[in-house]
Amino acid sequence: MSDSTLWLLGDQLNPDLDALEAADGVLLIEAHGFAARRRYHAHKLTLVFSAMRHFRDDLRDRGHDVTYLEADSFGEGVATFLAERPDAALELMRPASHGAGERLRGIVEARGGSLELLENELFWTTPADWRAWTGESADDDRTYRQEDWYRHVRRETGVLMDGDEPEGGEWNYDDRNRETPPDGWTPPERPRFEPDELTRETHAWVRNRFDTWGDGSLEGFAWPVTRREALRALDAFVARGLPAFGRYQDAMVGGEPFLAHSLLSPAINLGLLDPREPVRAVEAAYETRDVEPGAFDPDVGPAGSETTLDAFATDGEGDGTAADLPPVPLNAAEGFVRQVLGWREFVRHVYREAMPELADANRLDQERALPPLYWDGETDMRCLSEAVGHVREHGYAHHIERLMVLSNFATIHGVDPAELNEWFHLGFVDAYHWVTTPNVVAMGSFGTDVLSSKPYAASGSYVNRMSDHCASCPYAVSRTTGEGACPFNALYWDFLMEHEGTLRGTGRMGLMYSHVDNKDGEEREAIRERAARVRELAAAGEL
Repeated sequence: MSDSTLWLLGDQLNPDLDALEAADGVLLIEAHGFAARRRYHAHKLTLVFSAMRHFRDDLRDRGHDVTYLEADSFGEGVATFLAERPDAALELMRPASHGAGERLRGIVEARGGSLELLENELFWTTPADWRAWTGESADDDRTYRQEDWYRHVRRETGVLMDGDEPEGGEWNYDDRNRETPPDGWTPPERPRFEPDELTRETHAWVRNRFDTWGDGSLEGFAWPVTRREALRALDAFVARGLPAFGRYQDAMVGGEPFLAHSLLSPAINLGLLDPREPVRAVEAAYETRDVEPGAFDPDVGPAGSETTLDAFATDGEGDGTAADLPPVPLNAAEGFVRQVLGWREFVRHVYREAMPELADANRLDQERALPPLYWDGETDMRCLSEAVGHVREHGYAHHIERLMVLSNFATIHGVDPAELNEWFHLGFVDAYHWVTTPNVVAMGSFGTDVLSSKPYAASGSYVNRMSDHCASCPYAVSRTTGEGACPFNALYWDFLMEHEGTLRGTGRMGLMYSHVDNKDGEEREAIRERAARVRELAAAGEL
């Protein structure tokens, strides 16, 4: 009888998988070829390889028989493994990336082995759940709406539900999550995990072995690389970040890359956290510390509260009591649940349905190159320099910076969606193809309408409303044309005019095109001239 070996990939690093219980052994292949072919952020490679190596050691400490191979490719690693264990029967949780499961099965079979694909436990919902919701004969051209799916999975899972109705009577509290922090507000301290010797060795190896970009130092690296650290990060967020998360989740503040965001997406996407864990933890925090949406003032906190972050972030076992902690408004809990249970699960399924066409989708036929400022961060535009700077230093920017600054500017500039997608994939520590492709190509670039009926394009007024960047920017957000006018403004109107044939007919663009109609020929020409000048400056690295 052959041994059963569970092959786990670098984004399946969870020691509590059901699949581990039945396995005789575990195979981990640290394949390096992908990192040599492209310039990834140094922190991303350090995070992935350090997490894999820590996971190897953790599994061995738990009594698992682990084979850990370093190779240029999966094929090379599989060949080495099968040469030593020719009778091993391999199992693999189906990878999230399109076609990866079949490709890996082909690699194994070409070398004389067998590979059984299992359900991926690190998502809350399954392809069967999705098919049951959409119907077996879903139209290939269907446009999916996250809000409908979100309500469905809330009902199915019972998360934040009061019987058959949503907790608080509303499904979505997004309208209460758009405040800008007042002057003097201090965000909760980001939990830091000092790199241990293994992480430091891994980082030094990454820097020596690969051509990377972004901040090459470990000074700004504070991502959890172990299951234990990931649980501590979850505790820290629920204790201190969650109360303020809701109302300020869409805000952008100069010098504050993290605000009250959870920063848990790298740990979830690596498998260090099961997505059910943060959702249930947030739900439990709301149930024991709840207040009406918006009633809690995170700038003040509960009277007499002098608790510190460290008191509630110890080895994944928070040792404070609910009475010691700031209350959790419903808009904070619901906003987080919507991101994980709603959006993360949703884009995974849309990605499955829409690939492989999704990767090359470009319904607006945009072909301009990504401006060099995305790589070097050198621009006088305060919002872009801040967002790109966050990526360069930390491999991270929060969701509004991703969508409404980084993707928005690239879209109205006219960047090829595939090139923008590549940049996100290389630069973000939580980025994988199944994550970036629907978010960047479909939503951020409007390369397809599979996720949205209109592009997420906006002028500088949106950035001004949601941030403090414009007040200190040398470009004038109040002006559209002429030297010194905010580049977002002319690009936005020029984008609408350039793609009028495609966009005017969409149901949600009528108001914007009524404003376009009010512009006379002279104003339109001035907009086109300013937009052309902005694109020249951006391409030359002089914006």
